[in-house]
Amino acid sequence: MPVLPLPTPGRVEVEQWVDAHLGHLTLETDVAGSTRFFGGQRAADAALQAFDVAGYAARRNEVLPVGRRGASALSPWIRHGLLTLAEVWDHVADGPERDVRKYRDELLWQEYARHVYARLGRRTAEGLRHERAVVPADGWDRSMACLDAVVGELESDGWLVNQTRMWLSSDWTVRHGGRWQEGEDRFFQHLLDGSRAANRVGWQWTTGVGSSKPYGFSRWQVEKRAPGLCATCPHERTCPIGDWPDDAVETVAVTPVELGKVAGPPALAGPLHPESLGEPEAVWLTAESLGDRDPALVAHPELPVVFVFDAPLLSRLRLSAKRLVFLVETLAELAEHRDLEIRLGRVVDELDGRRLAVTHAPVPGFAERSSVLDVVVRHPYPWLRPPHSGSIRSFSAWRR
Repeated sequence: MPVLPLPTPGRVEVEQWVDAHLGHLTLETDVAGSTRFFGGQRAADAALQAFDVAGYAARRNEVLPVGRRGASALSPWIRHGLLTLAEVWDHVADGPERDVRKYRDELLWQEYARHVYARLGRRTAEGLRHERAVVPADGWDRSMACLDAVVGELESDGWLVNQTRMWLSSDWTVRHGGRWQEGEDRFFQHLLDGSRAANRVGWQWTTGVGSSKPYGFSRWQVEKRAPGLCATCPHERTCPIGDWPDDAVETVAVTPVELGKVAGPPALAGPLHPESLGEPEAVWLTAESLGDRDPALVAHPELPVVFVFDAPLLSRLRLSAKRLVFLVETLAELAEHRDLEIRLGRVVDELDGRRLAVTHAPVPGFAERSSVLDVVVRHPYPWLRPPHSGSIRSFSAWRR
């Protein structure tokens, strides 16, 4: 396909660009960006500098009022490589010890999810410890104030605090028996930080298919984390989540052997040091690593940069437009100081015949595409902790 025109920076201009060039691939008819988050390296760096970890341990699970929240809200930029886990890890180093320890535990959990995904790839769509009996589910009951507020934030902001992610996933699967994979897909469509690694591990842990016990969403959590919200609900006196949910019917699943000790780090994890087979003619930028400090960008400042919107994949996923607006805002800013080319089509067709430098992405789609492209320079993915061959059957086993 022809090269797409470069987007002009600015929310309105980017929304118009997405509507014109990608609107036929989005979930919604009307293209709109997140009401809270903006793409781009400048926005990412500003958000990191503004984050103070003090109080995180006590307030990380607070939901309402918004001003009480302790969550960093950095995950959209982390997801797309504008901030690395290592940069965020270092940023909080001087904070209160208790808060630093708790926050870094959460960063390690994100890293653990990436390691699980590097071992299993698409098989993370299967229950790692249990399987559940399921019934059809088509959404959340938005007549309930708690669910309406959270789903509204998901659809407008494209982001949720961890506590409310647990509310929605538990309500979908633990209370109503819906397939957790379908709920996870719903999250993936909307979340700016949506990744199959973190998203699937979170759903598996919450719903009990990847953990020893499911999370039981009930009114108690709402009253504790969002005081006053229940008083606004038409179901206040007949609350359908007033009691703890019933125990689910589960069967034991076969835990993949790849989560135990293996012969060596998985191929999906990529190299630990740069690999070179020749001179590249362009830098291939992926959605896993869009930041100005992307290793391939930094190593090849003189080369043009190419990004491909994967048309067949987007057609299948039907992502919310706000996810694409976030990506295009990032690309529009990059184009201000790099020679950027944006394409739409099948990735392997759009990049065929070009010698490429790229930063490895530990996801199955990248492995499949890069294996048939002329990748002559491959830079390591910026792991917080290098992949190893030991057991990762649990978070505690992995971090030992």
